[in-house]
Amino acid sequence: MAEDRKKITIIFILPDLETGGAERIVTTIANHLPREKFEPKILLLRKEGGYLEFLNDDVEIIDIQTPRIRHSLKPILREIKRRKPDIVFTGFGEINAYLSLFIRFFPNTKFIARETNVVSKHVTRKEIRFFYKFYKNYHRIICQSDDMMNDLIENFSIKKEKIFKINNPVDFDFIEEKLNISKKPESFKTDFRNIVAIGNLSSRKGFDNLLKVFSHLKGEKIQIHILGDGRDRELLLQMKTDLYLENVIFHGQQKNPYQFLKFADLFILSSRYEGFPNVLLEAGACGTYSLANECPGGISEIIQTDVNGEILDIEDHRQFAEKILAVLKKDHNRESIKNSVRLRFSKELILIKYENLFLEVLKK
Repeated sequence: MAEDRKKITIIFILPDLETGGAERIVTTIANHLPREKFEPKILLLRKEGGYLEFLNDDVEIIDIQTPRIRHSLKPILREIKRRKPDIVFTGFGEINAYLSLFIRFFPNTKFIARETNVVSKHVTRKEIRFFYKFYKNYHRIICQSDDMMNDLIENFSIKKEKIFKINNPVDFDFIEEKLNISKKPESFKTDFRNIVAIGNLSSRKGFDNLLKVFSHLKGEKIQIHILGDGRDRELLLQMKTDLYLENVIFHGQQKNPYQFLKFADLFILSSRYEGFPNVLLEAGACGTYSLANECPGGISEIIQTDVNGEILDIEDHRQFAEKILAVLKKDHNRESIKNSVRLRFSKELILIKYENLFLEVLKK
């Protein structure tokens, strides 16, 4: 593209930049798009979150100061009308759904939605599902896994040619920088094996099943460290008490989860469903072996059995507990685990796909 050609302006839309998967992906894309071609901006409902400090200074933040998603549609549409971007990239399911109804009002802008979950599993409210009737209005819909893609085709009648599958990128430079300054958490007992689980404390993440699994391991010298916060926190704390689980520690949200992953003997993904779990990728990028629940959301696309992890049904609590013991007895090559992720999901590989998508959609 000649230097005097107009740069492609992209507005990414998110509720905030809290330390979640979608926020991490958008931050990575915005930071690393080549500036000779692209001018990225991020529209936030509220300017807050841990990833703000990792965002490059040349990425403009548009703060519409709207506390609730349901009240955000009008100011979002106002900003799109005023700024006339080449591409609008929405990265949060509920906003994606609301915005789909109004895409046709902006014929000179291309709209791309990035789905974050298997929609039929995640979206249960009728008033939100209604908007998915208009999802076909998007010029492209990004799915991270085959499970997500097939769900949209089968349950929401989206044409396959509208869907662009792009796995999530892993920023190894960022993670290595964090690992280099990471010290062993004080809560890790040296004479114990330490297991880490990370996620929002909600039913979707399946931590209730994880606690039930751990009830079969009370006599073992194993600690489990759960990182994250959410509406089920008190419920899970009560469950911990009821099951007499002394060696389960709830750490809340952590600014640097990588220090836990670096020194963990095992990472567990207990989710009931996922989109394409960043935390599973990041565990691998830290060289940590994973044991994941068999659930929809691209788990089998990430896990290479006996290389970077294994997959098992967590609903069979006793069998899952036995698998934990078996895995902890084995030695796992941390460099092989890292390479398993790096060779398939490094940001350099994935960002090329995003760049090609942005250029392709503008030609249509």
